[in-house]
Amino acid sequence: MKLTLRRSMPVLLALLLVGAAVLIGWRFNHDLALATARAAQGGVLLPTRCGLVEYQQAGTGVPLLVVHGSGGGHDQGMAFAGTLARHGVRVIAMSRFGYLGTPMPSDASVAAQADAHVCLLDALGIGRAAVMGGSAGAPSALQMAIRHPDRVRALILLVPLAYKPAARADSAPPMSAWIEATMMRLIGSDFLFWAALHVTRDQAIKVVLATPPALLKTASPSEQARVNAMLENILPVSSRAKGLISDTATGKHLAPAPLESIRAPTLVISARDDRYGTYAGRSTPPVKSPGRSSSASIKAVIPGLDMTPR
Repeated sequence: MKLTLRRSMPVLLALLLVGAAVLIGWRFNHDLALATARAAQGGVLLPTRCGLVEYQQAGTGVPLLVVHGSGGGHDQGMAFAGTLARHGVRVIAMSRFGYLGTPMPSDASVAAQADAHVCLLDALGIGRAAVMGGSAGAPSALQMAIRHPDRVRALILLVPLAYKPAARADSAPPMSAWIEATMMRLIGSDFLFWAALHVTRDQAIKVVLATPPALLKTASPSEQARVNAMLENILPVSSRAKGLISDTATGKHLAPAPLESIRAPTLVISARDDRYGTYAGRSTPPVKSPGRSSSASIKAVIPGLDMTPR
């Protein structure tokens, strides 16, 4: 009896492993299908003179072009700013190069992306718009204000990825090589990213969202749900991988921008404890607009501001 049981153990173990693999595979495919449908919701592919651009819009009133950050797309932009549609704002959320339905062109430079923002406005028949760029979406929003000042009525940069002078100290420790390598693996695989959400969620929150997990645990249930939704909505990461890789490369080769040429009223909001270190690239001193005695740039620096989305 004992011998028979001992011989059957490998078979039982194999059956358990197969069953677990089938269950995990089913759950992954189910979640990925939901994520893919969610990411496509509301998105429209619009032909422009700069190529296809995916976008969605809501509301009527003052046009606001929302330029999403890393891991985003039109869905992230609308999730972030969509409530403004109830307050007299026409929210236009687009997908940058390599994100979701917007293809990656041969020239994916920040300048080319800024030009594509203008092409989108042209295709929508919009002359001027307020422009909001968050994180890795800030460089092209900034360049749009510099290259096309007549098209930008106001500029808002939220924890912007920006050039940092070499003499200025880092505001956060540089990302280690192994963390960057891990992130590159995660963004190359829907399954690995999905698995990380279920197995090492705290690490995913810390590395991907640059938010301390311990801090998140002190937030309200609604805020915790908001952060978790933001993380989960990065799926399907494979549809955003080209954009994420491009953002990583762009962040390593940022150059000084002629900030003095910006004419639009500008609000820059930075956070000292952003784990991506964007605070070190904040604009100082405030930008002076030609012909104006007052500063066109208002810096909002909130000491100790946590990066939990609100």
